[in-house]
Amino acid sequence: MTTSAEKITLIAGNAHRDLAGAISRQLSIPLASAHFGRFPDGEIDLKVNEDIRGTDCFVIQPTCPPVNENIIELLLLLDCLKRASAGRITAVLPYYGYARKDRKDEGRVPISAKVVANTLIGCGADRVLTLDMHAAQIQGFFDIPVDHLYAKPVLLSKIRALEIENPMIVSPDVGGIKMARAYAKGLDNCDLAIVDKRRISGSQVAVEHVIGDVEGRNVIIVDDMISTGGSITEAARIVRSHGARKVVLAVTHGVLVGGAVEKIDAAPIDKLLITDSIPPQARMPRCAEIVSIAPLIARAIANIHRNESVSSLFDECPV
Repeated sequence: MTTSAEKITLIAGNAHRDLAGAISRQLSIPLASAHFGRFPDGEIDLKVNEDIRGTDCFVIQPTCPPVNENIIELLLLLDCLKRASAGRITAVLPYYGYARKDRKDEGRVPISAKVVANTLIGCGADRVLTLDMHAAQIQGFFDIPVDHLYAKPVLLSKIRALEIENPMIVSPDVGGIKMARAYAKGLDNCDLAIVDKRRISGSQVAVEHVIGDVEGRNVIIVDDMISTGGSITEAARIVRSHGARKVVLAVTHGVLVGGAVEKIDAAPIDKLLITDSIPPQARMPRCAEIVSIAPLIARAIANIHRNESVSSLFDECPV
C-alpha cells in the first residue's frame, strides 16, 4: 500500500499537453484530473479534481507563447495546490519565459526574470525544475532549490546518430561559448569555432566574422533557443560563406516567432534538431526534426521524488 507521503501526482496545465502526456507515459503515472474553464470576461477558472493532500506534486507547464496566459495558469495551479495542502510542489518549466531580462542593463527597466522567480515562490512553488535557461544565473534569483537540466545529452545522442563526418561545433555568438564547448567535448573534443556578431536590435544582428577555420567542415551550430531566427540564420550563412560543407542546427527551445520559420527555410541549413520543450508550430521549418525531452524530464521527476541525484542526468541520455 502506498502512503500519501510516497504518492506522486503529475498535474499539467494547457501550455503543452502533448509533452505532459509523454512524461506521464514515461513514468506510468496518469495526469491528475483537473477542470480548466473561463469566466465570462476571460479570466481562468480551474479546479483539481483529486485529493492531493500531503502528496509530492509536479506541475508541468512551460511558460511559452502565449507567455502571459501560461504563466497565470501556472501561478493559479501552484496556489490551488498550496491551499489544498500538497506535501511538496515542484514547478516543472521545460521553457522558462521572461528570461532575457536578467539584469538592469539600462535605467528604468525591470528585472523580469526576478519578478517571475519571486511570483513562483509566492504562489507556492517549493522547487523548480527547468531546462536550458536563457541565462543560467537566474537560478540565483530563487531561494528554493532549482534543478537546471541541459538538453545536451538528448541532442548529442541525436547528433551522434547522424554520423556526421569531420564535425565542428560552432557557437553563434560569444555568449554561447560555454554551451558550445560542452557539445564539442561530448563529440570527442572536436574543434570549436565562434561567430562574432553585433546586435543591432532585438531582431537584427550584424555578423562580423568567424573565429576558427570552418572550411571543408560539417558544422553543428548549437544554441539554447531560436526566437526570430535572425541570429542563427546569419551564423549559418557566414559559416557557409567561409566554406562549411553542411550546416546542422541543434537548439533546445523553438520559440519560432516573427517569421523565424521562413528565415530558416531560406537559410543554407541542412537540418534543424529541436526539442519539444515548446509545442511545435502548425508550420515547422522543412529541415526540422523534433527530439523529445520527455524521457529526460521524467527521469528528473523520478529522481527528485526519490531524493536522488539530478546532476547524474547532465551527461547521460535517459531512454
